[in-house]
Amino acid sequence: MLAYIIRRILYAIPILIGVNALTFALFFLVNTPDDMARMQLGDRYIQQEAVDVWKAERGYDQPLIWNSEATGTDKFTQTIFFDKSLALFAFEFGQADDGRDIGQDIQTRMWPSLAIAIPVFIVGLLVNITFAMLMVFFRATYIDLGGVILCVMLMSISSLFYIIGGQFLVGKLMQLVPVSGFADGINAIKFMILPVAIGIISGIGAGARWYRTLFLEEAVKDYVRTARAKGLSELRVLFGHVLKNAMIPILTGAVVLIPTLFMGSLILESFFGIPGLGSYTIDAINAQDFAIVRAMVFLGSVLYIIGLILTDISYTLVDPRVRLND
Repeated sequence: MLAYIIRRILYAIPILIGVNALTFALFFLVNTPDDMARMQLGDRYIQQEAVDVWKAERGYDQPLIWNSEATGTDKFTQTIFFDKSLALFAFEFGQADDGRDIGQDIQTRMWPSLAIAIPVFIVGLLVNITFAMLMVFFRATYIDLGGVILCVMLMSISSLFYIIGGQFLVGKLMQLVPVSGFADGINAIKFMILPVAIGIISGIGAGARWYRTLFLEEAVKDYVRTARAKGLSELRVLFGHVLKNAMIPILTGAVVLIPTLFMGSLILESFFGIPGLGSYTIDAINAQDFAIVRAMVFLGSVLYIIGLILTDISYTLVDPRVRLND
């Protein structure tokens, strides 16, 4: 088991290096530090002296990859690539273009993101599986047909409709919860109810329909027919056999999402004014703060790779044949 985990981690290292190199190329070769400075300074006819000052204040005045004027290892270490790209592997995110500490911002903002993302993930998973099992239990009936139609309808509606509609109906007309904002401690609950509910409802269509497909594939297999022939009730067949044997594809969609919960939801956090990592990224894009965007791209890549590794590990726990055949 340990050797299997080590192999998976080793496989992930070149992927992360490739992502880091590609990100560096996009941010510094396609879009040069001079371009960043001119966009930040916002003056069409900005003087080169002002550009040079902006670059020097933020460490963009060094050579990109190789410093021919330095000596020894400084030829490599006194470069933008070393300071801005390789430093990310040590989770040294540096400072934003406006001087804020990015690492501190991430530590502060990840908690509101988790406060929204974890309930949406857990409750949404339970709701989707339960709804899918209900449709499979009543398969080939009007209940199943109605459930499928409802899923298709929910999938066809944009998430923006749920957000704007929920804010107008629940927040404005009924005035049950605040429309936007956030608070610390127990006071945060009233700000979380609406975005969590919208996050769950907007994901029911795609989630329940996908789980229904998985369960139906298992429900027609020989071991299920054998269980029914032995006299087991339909509920015991569904929960004791179908659900258990469908866990591998369920884990594929669930476990890989766990690390990405830290990143928050871009749309939900922006519309509800939640100071999480999602709105942090959107604000950085709008402000053209490339230091924050770079850090969030790298962090997202790391979390996604961790999710893939956790998925592989979960496979071995559910089905040891995955490890034996690897």
